[in-house]
Amino acid sequence: MIDATPTSAPTAFELHRGRGPFNAAFFRVMGPYLQRTLRPRKQRVFADLPARVVEIGPGVGANLPYLPPGGTLVALEPNRHMHSPLRSAAHRHGVRLELHESMAERSGLPDHSVDAVISSLVLCSVDEPAEVLAEIRRILRPGATFRFVEHVEAGHGTFTRAAQRALRRPWAWVFEGCSCERDLEQSIRAAGFETVDIERYRVHSPFLPFNTHIAGIARA
Repeated sequence: MIDATPTSAPTAFELHRGRGPFNAAFFRVMGPYLQRTLRPRKQRVFADLPARVVEIGPGVGANLPYLPPGGTLVALEPNRHMHSPLRSAAHRHGVRLELHESMAERSGLPDHSVDAVISSLVLCSVDEPAEVLAEIRRILRPGATFRFVEHVEAGHGTFTRAAQRALRRPWAWVFEGCSCERDLEQSIRAAGFETVDIERYRVHSPFLPFNTHIAGIARA
């Protein structure tokens, strides 16, 4: 079942007539490749999700296969170009969709109302990761989990780090603010969660700035 009506008004997200459709198409086309690349970590950190899950920036629905059939995805997705493929994907997977156009920094959800928040390849592009993480902690019930699979800055002095630095401006422009140079592991560890379990790993893709990653679970 799908509730196809957005439940909150758009906020400060800037819809770009070129980049928005491009990113929606890019992630539809690259979805199978990204799934093969990231599946082992997603299977670990997204295992046994509850029936109702909040996802920040679900895009075209890459993480819907990890939700239980018949479950509910509360989607915080301000890019309207993602909405149509996200609705279609929710329908295919038998997941009820509650679609919000709100930004991750201001979800509009009640305090301590959520059992799980998930994200993948999103914290790189939000304006203020610390604000997003504070919002996630605010809406999570005590003991609930934030589960994440994100790409991060490479080690200093490495070739990958040099490539991230050299390509940071065109990369950010094409991928709507995505930064290759964020130390998201430190951001998550500093966000005030009770426990944080993080695995660092590397993928091997043609997109060199994208190849350094973390996956883990933080408990409120």
